[in-house]
Amino acid sequence: QVQLVESGGGLVQPGGSLRLSCAASGIISIIWDMAWYRQVPGKQRELVAAITNGGSTNYEDSVKGRFTISRDNDKNTVALQMNSLKPEDTAVYYCNVGRTVGGNYYNYWGQGTQVTISS
Repeated sequence: QVQLVESGGGLVQPGGSLRLSCAASGIISIIWDMAWYRQVPGKQRELVAAITNGGSTNYEDSVKGRFTISRDNDKNTVALQMNSLKPEDTAVYYCNVGRTVGGNYYNYWGQGTQVTISS
């Protein structure tokens, strides 16, 4: 059974930093793409950052230069370092892993961790 457990959320002042971590179990992470999404009430969940199993990354425009996604395949983890945080970064952040097998796309979600940016 695949399980993703996020940690590292919390309350921080604007301009501060947080590091989110997601521990995956039940999968061999090296063959999965991994990503972080976020969602605010009333809005669709949006992709924040993604890292492929080959290590290629992409970021949502508003977080480029501030957020960094990384993965540790030995530990089955993916992290999101968030710097220069802004109030508009406030959201529930979700870890996601996904891969395509035989034409079918499989993906799993964590339970989410709240990130609040406020003075």
